[in-house]
Amino acid sequence: MPAQDAGNAGGADSARPPSSPLPPGLDLLWGRRGRGQRGPKPGLSVDAIVAAAIRLADAEGLEAVSMAHVAEQLGFTTMSLYRHVTSKEELLQLMWNASAQGAEELVLAGEDWRARLRMWAVVQREAIDRHPWITQMPMAAPPMAPNSLAFVERGLEAMDETGLADVDKLRVIGLISSYTLSQARMAHDAARAAQVAADGADGASGAEGSAAGAGPAWTFEALLRELADERTYPRLHRLAWSGGIGEDPSGFEEQEEFRFGLDRILGGVEVLMARTQARGD
Repeated sequence: MPAQDAGNAGGADSARPPSSPLPPGLDLLWGRRGRGQRGPKPGLSVDAIVAAAIRLADAEGLEAVSMAHVAEQLGFTTMSLYRHVTSKEELLQLMWNASAQGAEELVLAGEDWRARLRMWAVVQREAIDRHPWITQMPMAAPPMAPNSLAFVERGLEAMDETGLADVDKLRVIGLISSYTLSQARMAHDAARAAQVAADGADGASGAEGSAAGAGPAWTFEALLRELADERTYPRLHRLAWSGGIGEDPSGFEEQEEFRFGLDRILGGVEVLMARTQARGD
């Protein structure tokens, strides 16, 4: 499903009473609001605006995205953008939806629910890794854009054979999504901090270079080895110098840690299934 052409997916059922207007952004995504047609030059569209915003965010982070900056990238005036997208907040919703493009066609492979749900989580993590700015997005409520709901639908579908109540399936989806987003945020924040430190070290000289502490950025594992002395923190010290968190200086392998946690969550879902079956729910 094209990211912005998904509006007809939520076509109104003639049997339903008229509904209240959707919030700005969602009304455009769900085809409840016409697209801007006026403009000084042809060629500007919602799709072009969103694509340019995503290119900016991929290259420079979400903080680089503003209506003015996007307009500059497209060669239009800022006011031209407002004829299509009413605000930056609306633009962020459109970007979020576009980041999940293709969710409707997603086919989850695997012999059972656990393999398919694991793939669902890994696909979600890979999407965040392609667009790290997702971890910077404000999230006052769960995303309700068409592609987001399509992706949730695929996750629920993966659990069709589990026997869990629908509400519990939705809770599992929320738990996995929260875990995936949290792990990705920590990984990308660490990567950004390391890049800033490396850039500062490369550009520093003289006294400034000494202050910057030219050299590799501290990792959690390296700090643990530096600070956890054996007498005060015997367990942390043992862990810090064990092979379990990786060879110095690399420490934990982040993707391995992500999958470890994911498998523990899926193990918990399996326990929930067993209890549900035992109760005969």
